Formats: sequence, structure tokens, C-alpha cells
Amino acid sequence: MGILSRITSAAGKSSNKESQSSLATGGHAIDKNRVLAPTDPTAINPLNAGAWESVRTAPVSDVPRYFTKPEADALKELATEKTQGAKQSQRAYKSLGKIEAADAAVHKHHRNYIRGTADAELTKKRADASTARHLHALRPEYAKLGFGLDRAENKAQQRIQELRAKIKDNY
Repeated sequence: MGILSRITSAAGKSSNKESQSSLATGGHAIDKNRVLAPTDPTAINPLNAGAWESVRTAPVSDVPRYFTKPEADALKELATEKTQGAKQSQRAYKSLGKIEAADAAVHKHHRNYIRGTADAELTKKRADASTARHLHALRPEYAKLGFGLDRAENKAQQRIQELRAKIKDNY
């Protein structure tokens, strides 16, 4: 589970004390193996250097030899075909490179968004914690107010009882 999922699911399950205390005590759910995992199993990285194969249409001519006219004609036709294929391959690889660059830009901007969201969440939680501390600081004053109201109610009840007793004595 990612950090964003962990944060949002912890907010959704307010009764889950374990996940709340985990964030409250500085815990985390950042698994470095997941952070560093490739975006695709075939992505090139130090653990997957890719294939080292190359393109070889014709076998290497490692010894000098004479070619026949049909061989030369066939090789010329193949060379023209491969030259066109190379141009198309160059266009395709250039497009694939642009696609990878665009994907990387989206990935980068999404991660920037995630960082900003995480920073905003922390700012919000700091504000919540500050408000909670402030409210806790007000509790003694509210308690004094409550005691004062209780005292006033008791005095009023006592005065009412005294007046009732007076009235009873007079009648």
C-alpha cells in the first residue's frame, strides 16, 4: 500500500488506532523496494540492462571473395530495402524516444503533485494538531466557567429553598 493510500485509508478508518498511532509516532509505509521497483518489468535499469543483441541482416564476410552478378543484384536490392528500413526505424525510434520523454515528464509531474499533496496533508495535520492543542489549553477555563455556573445554580436553588421556607412559615 502506498503512502497516499495509507493516509487516505487511515482517515477513512478513524477507529483503526494502529494506523493512526503509526503516523502519530512517525511511522511510515515507504517500502524502498517498491519505490525503486521498475515502472515495467522490461524497463532498462542496472538490474535489467536489456538485451545486447544487434541487427545483422547479412553474415559477416570475413574472407575476401568474388560475388556473382545475381548475388550483387540481390545484395543491392537488399541494401536499398534495409536503407529504407533504417530510415523508418530511425523515425520510429525517434518517436519512441519522444513517447518515453513524455511518459517521464508525466511521471515526474505526477510525483511532484504527490509530494505537494503530501506536504499539504502535513500542513493540514499540523494545523489540526495546533488547533487541538489550543482547544486543550481552553479546557481549564471552560472547567472554571462550569464550576461557576454550578455554584450559581446551587446558590439559586438554595435561595429558592429559603424563600419557600419563608413562605411556608408565613402561611
